[in-house]
Order: sequence, then structure tokens, then C-alpha cells
Amino acid sequence: MSSPRRRIETDVMKLQVPPVAPPRLRLGSTPDVAREFYVKFHGPKDTPFSSGVWKIHVELPDQYPYKSPSIGFMNKIFHPNIDELSGSVCLDVINQTWSPMFDMINIFEVFLPQLLQYPNPTDPLNGEAAALLMREPTAYEAKVKDYVSRFATKEAADAAADDSSDDEMSSIDSFSDEEAPGMEL
Repeated sequence: MSSPRRRIETDVMKLQVPPVAPPRLRLGSTPDVAREFYVKFHGPKDTPFSSGVWKIHVELPDQYPYKSPSIGFMNKIFHPNIDELSGSVCLDVINQTWSPMFDMINIFEVFLPQLLQYPNPTDPLNGEAAALLMREPTAYEAKVKDYVSRFATKEAADAAADDSSDDEMSSIDSFSDEEAPGMEL
């Protein structure tokens, strides 16, 4: 088994063990090496995103871990550094300063929670969110909460971009759908 393949398996396995509560992983067409999968990501506590649940699409390049993964929000989120239409994320540590020392756990337990807690309106992908945050922080928070209530429910995350047929995706295990803080695969 090659080193990149072993690294991918290790990183995906880390996402499936506690404290990453009930594991749920949807794999792409190569179930032996998960290069494409979805993670349910729960908004960080004490933020306007705290009650939200997002389906995050993760795609690992052939050069992973030397090249960063591609991640994107599948259901809508209102944030200066996340494109509302595509779900693309503007985050230096993923886009420019990625290091093989980082792994998938860093993205979901550190990088994304920090991005939601500390948006950077000076480097926006969503100009409307950036302008609102800088000019009217209270209105920004209200709009974030509105988006969370409309687009970031568990049901919305489950249904997000389900135009990709389940025939192309396979489920490793079925687990209860109980809400748990943190993320699920």
C-alpha cells in the first residue's frame, strides 16, 4: 500500500472515531480509498451558526496530503468567506498554506469552526455578507440566523445537492440520526 493511500485511510478513519460523534461516511466510487465523501458539520457554539448543520463535500486530490483537499458547503450559508452559490471556502490554510502536517480532523475541528467564529470581511467571497458584517453587525447576525433556520437544518443538510444519485455513493454503515454536537461523516 502506498503512503498517500495509507494517509487517506488514516485521515478518514480519524474522522470516524470519537469525539467525532456518530460516524456516517458516504464514499465515492472507490470505497477502498475514500477520495470523495461528505461530512455533516455542526456550527460552533456561541456563534450565530451554532444551531446549523451543513453537508460538506470533501474531495482529496491524488497528491493528498501534499496538496490540500477541496471542500465546499452543499447547503447555503451566509458568511463573508464562503461563496453563497458554489459553497467554496476562502481560507488561507486550505487554499495557500496547506501543509502535509495537517489532516482532515484539523479542517473540521479547528479551521472551519474558527472561520465561522472569526470571519474576515476584508477578503470576501460574499461581498454582501462582508459589507453587512462591517457596516451593520447586528443585521449580519440576524441574516446568518435566518439562513441557518432556513438552509442549515438537519433535513436541509441531508437533502443538500442530492441531485447526485445514491447509486454513485455508497454508505458504509447506518447509524441513528440523533443530533450530536460536532460533526458526522
